[in-house]
Amino acid sequence: MRSIVTLAFVLSLYCGSVTAQGTGDSLRLSLQQCVETAIKNNADVQRKDLLKQSAHLGWTQARENMIPTLNADAYHGNNQGRSINPYTNSYIDQQLSYANYSIYSSVTLFQGLSLQNAIKQNKLAFNAASYEEQQQKELLTLNVIMSYLQVLTNEDLLALAYQQQGVSNKQVERLDIRDKDSAADPKELNDLRGQLANDQLTVVTTQNSLENAKLSLAQLMNVPYTNKLAVERVSADKAPQLLYDANAEEVYKSASGNLAIVKAADLRKESAEKAIQVAKGKGWPVVFLSGSLATNYSSAGTLQNLVSTTHQAGSSYVEYNGSQLPVIEESNTYAADKIPYTKQLNNNLNNSISIGVTIPILNNFSNKNKIAQARITAQDAAITANSVRIQLQQNVEQAYFNMTAAQNKYKVLKLQQAAFKESFRVAEVKFNAGAINSVDYVVAKNNYDKSNINLIVAGYDLAIRIKLLDYYQGKPLW
Repeated sequence: MRSIVTLAFVLSLYCGSVTAQGTGDSLRLSLQQCVETAIKNNADVQRKDLLKQSAHLGWTQARENMIPTLNADAYHGNNQGRSINPYTNSYIDQQLSYANYSIYSSVTLFQGLSLQNAIKQNKLAFNAASYEEQQQKELLTLNVIMSYLQVLTNEDLLALAYQQQGVSNKQVERLDIRDKDSAADPKELNDLRGQLANDQLTVVTTQNSLENAKLSLAQLMNVPYTNKLAVERVSADKAPQLLYDANAEEVYKSASGNLAIVKAADLRKESAEKAIQVAKGKGWPVVFLSGSLATNYSSAGTLQNLVSTTHQAGSSYVEYNGSQLPVIEESNTYAADKIPYTKQLNNNLNNSISIGVTIPILNNFSNKNKIAQARITAQDAAITANSVRIQLQQNVEQAYFNMTAAQNKYKVLKLQQAAFKESFRVAEVKFNAGAINSVDYVVAKNNYDKSNINLIVAGYDLAIRIKLLDYYQGKPLW
């Protein structure tokens, strides 16, 4: 697929340099700069980019769902009153503090290939989102190109309007000189003054149209409008293409294999079909492997086996198994040994590993309904993909018809302009020689002026229609 930068050079067949330059206080932009600015500032393009990023996260998460989970817990607490000693599992009635630590992991070994199909589904969705972003950029680019052409059209029309005004002004000046010598017909002088005013009005109208075209271009670029905005000029020495090398069917065939909107619709369809497999997989038994490591501590962790031994009177400790045990009651020989915190953690270590199966039997028919919903979504995506192709074919047929009509119109206008040019040349010679009146001269001039305007508009119209067909075919546009 051609890049957006390539698409930005759609007028390069006619353009010379595309480097922006400053002329005085004006800001002159190339078509490429206009396109890049519009894409950078357009909210719809930015939203499509966010949707693409979101789809990429979905694809990433689908792959990471294959990774085992690993979690850890740590609990600390205090207890008052009758409870179970977590160290000896015997009843006690005292205040104690306790702690539990554990780390555990689990991995799904099999779930009807649901996880694998989810990866494929989300990858297809991400690729579709990428093409949808590209399509949004291409649509914006085409709008910028049309607006850019409208600016160039009005610039050429304005230059022609100034030229027409100049011709009328010279005739008025010539008759003014003759009028001072009483050699000019007042009617002819007033006719030409009226023609001059009409040409001046055309200049004003065309200037307004030019500024309106610049305003539209600035709005597409989402930048503040300024009357100093100017665009790269079009070379006038290359005529529009009058023969096209493909028919409508060939253009559609190329478009259906090249355009991002078609690829995106096909990928959405494939993604929806994978979603059916994902939903079916979740109805299969789940085989999982899990393991854990845990330990605990309790402040009541003392030897509750009473130890009988003798001790010296007045002594607070007795010797037992090589250790000194504190005497609990002076009247007898019972003693208890409190186990340290770290030793309790080591003594209480336990681990487990297990493999299990979860078999879905009846879950409110939720999975059955999810499969049915996935099939509906897939059917809708298939209809959308088919509709995109139908709409594309209709657009190509309309574009090809418009291009053919524009070609025929341009050919006729080119012949008309040549005829009126010669007619005006002869009329001007005769008028200057006094052989025809001002009415005939004005008619000849208006015909020639109108033919020039029509030819300029038709030339730009044909150029954009040809380039639109080139775009459908995926041709290089420079």
